[in-house]
Amino acid sequence: MDGVTCQRIATNGIHLNVAQAGPADGPLVLLLHGFPEFWYGWRHQIPALVAAGYCVWAADQRGFNLSDKPPRVQDYCLDQLAADAAGLIAAAGRRRALVVGHDWGGVVAWWLAANHPELVERLVIINVPHPLVMRRLILTNPRQTLRSWYVFALQVPWLFEWSLARNDWRDLVRGLRNSSRPGAFTDADFVEYRRAWSQPGAILAMLNWYRAPFRAPPRPPRSKRILPPTLILWGKQDKFVLPVAAERSLQLCDQGQLQFYENATHWLPHEEPAEVSRQILNFAGQAAAPSMTRA
Repeated sequence: MDGVTCQRIATNGIHLNVAQAGPADGPLVLLLHGFPEFWYGWRHQIPALVAAGYCVWAADQRGFNLSDKPPRVQDYCLDQLAADAAGLIAAAGRRRALVVGHDWGGVVAWWLAANHPELVERLVIINVPHPLVMRRLILTNPRQTLRSWYVFALQVPWLFEWSLARNDWRDLVRGLRNSSRPGAFTDADFVEYRRAWSQPGAILAMLNWYRAPFRAPPRPPRSKRILPPTLILWGKQDKFVLPVAAERSLQLCDQGQLQFYENATHWLPHEEPAEVSRQILNFAGQAAAPSMTRA
């Protein structure tokens, strides 16, 4: 992408590949992607943020694409993932950042805000619930348990490392296409994704994100409440998570807003790219939102 450069940034004892764009002295926005993406997943939002004067850091999170891939499952504990994000903010020379996360990137963003609210100027979450909400729903809501079947299946060692990579990543490509609106991902996009998935050790590291919560659960958060102003954007046709998860997550936010999109899926940044950019920029420019009633 024009104007985007990538650098390896030291954080939390590892190095992450970070796509950087925009003025170095602009307000920092940290973009955190989910599975099975990499920084390229924010390709639609980066130009809009740069045009608004933001300094954009979009990281390949640990295990993905060109970032380091620690070998152990416990290296992907949520506490470590949030520490990576905290280290990036420090590496940028900032005290706080606008933090935006989608899917697993949103889980990291929730956990960062729960444990280090002082680092988060504002929080934007896209189609992923607060980790405590998700855990409770999986355990108590049969519909959510059924939708999360793959989380349990992915615990089987080696099977999915092999099956996802075979036939030029056919099943992973099919999974993205079948769970998104037509045209959300192009053939050109999948050229980039296949390149990232094919990096040595990447698919094992990516799957360890799903295995770590079972084998290396995080410590209880500093607070169950989310203190920074928070905007939740949610495509209601998400095949993986029920919309009630968004509503229950909102209840944990002291200053929260929730916007549903009736015809969008889990892949909202790809399906409604201009709208997601507009929402992020509008939210970033708002005065502090009124406090919500505590749950």
